Amino acid sequence: MKETQCQFSVGQLVRHLRFGYRGVIFDVDPIFQGSDEWYEKMARSRPPKEKPWYHVLVHGAAHTTYVAERNLESDLSATPIEHPLLTQLFDKFEDGQYIKVQTWN
Repeated sequence: MKETQCQFSVGQLVRHLRFGYRGVIFDVDPIFQGSDEWYEKMARSRPPKEKPWYHVLVHGAAHTTYVAERNLESDLSATPIEHPLLTQLFDKFEDGQYIKVQTWN
């Protein structure tokens, strides 16, 4: 089985290249794990399914997003985000990155 390299990691701040929102990654899928129906409806730019996808807490919102790696870039602002689930997933914000409470499997 081929091992996938992920560009981003849990706790890292990112910015969506197309929509411009900021967020923090709270989970990583080495390949797309959604349904074909979701992909057809939501992934209009047809990013590759065999590359990493990220679960992101969106700054200033109550929702999360599921984003292909090619649609993200590092957010170097080192500015914390605001999200209602933040304290459930992370303990602290340090050196521009969030530190995770526990490992989820």
